[in-house]
Amino acid sequence: MKNSLPADLHENLDKRLQRLEGQVRGVRRMLEEDRDCQDVLTQLAAIRGAAYQISLLLVENYAHCCLSNPEEYGSADEAIAKMVNTLGKLS
Repeated sequence: MKNSLPADLHENLDKRLQRLEGQVRGVRRMLEEDRDCQDVLTQLAAIRGAAYQISLLLVENYAHCCLSNPEEYGSADEAIAKMVNTLGKLS
């Protein structure tokens, strides 16, 4: 099932992903410059946190879609099972 993202969420996610891309390019540059491991790890932690926040926004939207339209997933039980399965992939 395809979930359409609201336009404002889509724009928010796109901006966050652009920032994330910049952070990843920054880490690659840090490695090329042979920067201190602690600095690289700090930046990687920031990337992980940013990706997690993006995931949370998508989970919230997904939950609203699942809970608002469970029949599109077959039944409420199937919608919940699919959502739990998806959430399990985030950890």
